[in-house]
Amino acid sequence: MIRLLKTMLAIGLTGALLALAGGGWFYWRVSTPLPLAGERVEFHVAPGSGMRALARDIAAAGVDFEPWLLVALARLRKIDGSLQAGSYEIARGTTLLDLLGLLERGEVSLSEITFVEGWTFRQMRERLDAHPDLRHDSRNSPDAAIMRRLGIEHPDRTAPEGWFFPDTYRFARRSSDFEVLRQAHRAMTKHLEREWERREERLPLSDPYQALILASIVEKETGRDADRPLVAAVFRNRLERGMLLQSDPTVIYGLGAGFGGNLRKSDLTADTPYNTYVRAGLPPTPIAMPGLASLKATLHPAPSPVLYFVARGDGSSQFSSTLEEHNRAVNRYQRRGARKVTRDAFALGKR
Repeated sequence: MIRLLKTMLAIGLTGALLALAGGGWFYWRVSTPLPLAGERVEFHVAPGSGMRALARDIAAAGVDFEPWLLVALARLRKIDGSLQAGSYEIARGTTLLDLLGLLERGEVSLSEITFVEGWTFRQMRERLDAHPDLRHDSRNSPDAAIMRRLGIEHPDRTAPEGWFFPDTYRFARRSSDFEVLRQAHRAMTKHLEREWERREERLPLSDPYQALILASIVEKETGRDADRPLVAAVFRNRLERGMLLQSDPTVIYGLGAGFGGNLRKSDLTADTPYNTYVRAGLPPTPIAMPGLASLKATLHPAPSPVLYFVARGDGSSQFSSTLEEHNRAVNRYQRRGARKVTRDAFALGKR
């Protein structure tokens, strides 16, 4: 009996020692930096991924470890199955404990993309298509199909131009380009609605969309912050007086691929929906993505009687209240190689 008790005690002690040793090895293994195939290893968690399959995928991506260790650790931490989809990245020095914490917190690796003020939707799509960290789900889709997919339904305003805010957007790698477009559209909608609510009274604009159109013209007419409120004042004053806007950028936009780099007199007299030299009022859509400064200037134009402006050649503009003043400014600032402006129909712009 005593021998049996001694034997059982020895077995129990041996088991305890083995368990202690095993637990010590397990802790050492999960807290030791993982061998990586490179300085950094990226892997992707697909929606609905389980820990077993993910552990195998991580090992296949270039992380040298036994997949069952991650599965066992996840079960001990009671997080098996609670994984956020996305791309993840680990660097040298990362342990299994670190890796599991990364997965638990959903710290997906992020990338970013920048859209520049004054870009057209075509330029925006080119940037999206060229980005290496995006899924290009919109590639080769017509603009109208993209708008439908985004759920942007505006009666008679389904053109995408202007509906996306120029900014830098961060996204999880391998995200769909539609997710970036949604971010940019939400941002533009938010800024436009807020600035419209704060607008100056008695503007010759009937709704936020008209403000968006005019802001896009202001954006293309000048890149100088100090000049934007005065440019906006020129267009406000012309709209109030029923004068033609006479904006070169609208004509250029309407020409599309037909624009050869220089505006000709025939371009300014051709009747197109975007030729504000021959058609009164605003063009049918925005011509670019306006930034916040242009939205603010459009809805808070300078209190000035100016009706014309011409480029000085240093990035700024000279503003005038009469055609006579404007013609003098044109002769002063654009004398070299520039035609003299003698008719109101060709008075505005930066030629």
